[in-house]
Amino acid sequence: MGSDLFGSYAESSCAALFVASISSFGIGHDFTAMSYPLLVSSMGIVVCLITTLFATYLSEIKNVSQIEPSLKRQLLISTVLMTAGIAIVSFFALPSEFTLFNFGANKVVRNWHLFFCVAIGLWAGLVIGYTTEYYTSNAYSPVQDVADSCRTGAATNVIFGLALGYKSVIIPIFAIAIAIYISFSLAAMYGIAVAALGMLSTIATCLAIDAYGPISDNAGGIAEMCGMSHEVRERTDALDAAGNTTAAIGKGFAIGSAALVSLALFGAYVSRAGLETVDVLTPKVFIGLIVGAMLPYWFSAMTMKSVGSAALKMVEEVRRQFNSIPGLMEGTAKPDYATCVKISTDASLKEMIPPGALVLLTPLIAGTFFGVETLAGVLAGSLVSGVQVAISASNTGGAWDNAKKYIEAGASEHAVSLGPKGSDAHKAAVIGDTVGDPLKDTSGPSLNILIKLMAVESLVFAPFFATHGGLIFKLL
Repeated sequence: MGSDLFGSYAESSCAALFVASISSFGIGHDFTAMSYPLLVSSMGIVVCLITTLFATYLSEIKNVSQIEPSLKRQLLISTVLMTAGIAIVSFFALPSEFTLFNFGANKVVRNWHLFFCVAIGLWAGLVIGYTTEYYTSNAYSPVQDVADSCRTGAATNVIFGLALGYKSVIIPIFAIAIAIYISFSLAAMYGIAVAALGMLSTIATCLAIDAYGPISDNAGGIAEMCGMSHEVRERTDALDAAGNTTAAIGKGFAIGSAALVSLALFGAYVSRAGLETVDVLTPKVFIGLIVGAMLPYWFSAMTMKSVGSAALKMVEEVRRQFNSIPGLMEGTAKPDYATCVKISTDASLKEMIPPGALVLLTPLIAGTFFGVETLAGVLAGSLVSGVQVAISASNTGGAWDNAKKYIEAGASEHAVSLGPKGSDAHKAAVIGDTVGDPLKDTSGPSLNILIKLMAVESLVFAPFFATHGGLIFKLL
């Protein structure tokens, strides 16, 4: 749970500290100013502790309709409080003026510049979170439209769901683009690194509402297995639907921050590899760019096929048990749980080897055989295409899941008209949900690891690639 957010968090801290080391306060060993990224994170923990009090003590929830607004309010409260917290840290920890050594050119930066960099990242994160919520919550028209499309079968449901996912990319990308432009203009690569940190500074609140989904989902499963009353199941379903949306919000934060972190690491790689500029018009860079843009699709194909093949084995095992264990259908005999658990755990470990190898070997092969410029193209291409694929995948999956929940809950006249559980519309919604699970739970969240890990690995090996890389072009 939340490993993608933790990865972004750790790497944004590393990127900020690395870029800070090549500045006037890094060279002057000003420890407080050097620790600025860590102080921002620490302030985030304090702010998120205060934020939890609002949900638990100050505004208690009385009915089902208040669940989602309350969780959403947590994000807003933590963002507002964190803005004030960043201002305090920026003015007390940083010198009023300092110099960043940016690709050979000195850039004079003031402490309020960095305050704006962190704040723009923080508020861009909120925009991404709220946009994700709009596209994945069944309280709004996008998911209701997807649910409505189930009337004519699974095919239209899939078409509407995919269209929703692609459309949901627009606003987050603009938010990331504005954050990149402003933070880079104010404080170069250091600005982008701290903007990523700003986006993740409310991570504690984000993780709390993210972990909320699986907890309420499992509670619903237990309620159903124990044969508890219909009323209990309705409540757990309402909590679970809110949990699906908050999980999508958490993924939105992780992907947005991964884009900023990767860009900061990319800047660090370019300076460490000794490149003055990366020119897209040179063939060396462009071939890297186009191959890099393909990698997220290759990676997603591997992860989705892994889920499909593991599911196939599981279905075959369940069918075998129904056929071979007498009394299982009637509920008088116990199934063989251990075999099913073994299938899923074996698959999860075994099937991760090829995607992991793809991520780790790509920078090594590109850098060693094609050189630092081609690798710069690969990193830029995978970043640009990976963010789009990841956002659309996680939002499509979340929307399909909540469209199914919307029909099952039957909370409005429209939902009731689509039929109870077992109706044709519900069956179509279940198919959409099944297709969406590998998208939102496997491919989407794992793509930000692809773009970050490749950037980190390239940064580590940059001096080696600069000295010994580009073997193929040396031979030509």
